[in-house]
Amino acid sequence: MAIIPAFTDLTRPYWESARDGRLVTQRCNTCANSWHPPLPACPHCHGTDIGWQEVSGKGTVYTYTVVRHATHAALADQIPYVIAIVELDEGPRIVTGITGCAPQDVRTGMPVRVRFNAVTDEVALAYFEPAPGD
Repeated sequence: MAIIPAFTDLTRPYWESARDGRLVTQRCNTCANSWHPPLPACPHCHGTDIGWQEVSGKGTVYTYTVVRHATHAALADQIPYVIAIVELDEGPRIVTGITGCAPQDVRTGMPVRVRFNAVTDEVALAYFEPAPGD
């Protein structure tokens, strides 16, 4: 079982990009700040002239936790798993899962890169894994 997100007009560009293997964040055309998750107005200047930018998908683990008790039945077979806040090279931070290594190997400051896990033909979830060379 997978947890499938609901698409809204606000989040549709994010999910369509993820399905295509691209990570995007919103960007304010007034103050040039970017952020995630999607919001209807800029959290910095409250402007509404907002666009989307493709980002590199590279970043570092800002903080994390190892989940040892499933928070949803769909995640029970994945215990233990790592939920992290990754600071993207472009600045925004994103809440995500860390895969591709044992939970005990995750460290704050660890370089990571995005990888997409297709859960349906229309939905891919962004996870992060250790960057090559780490």
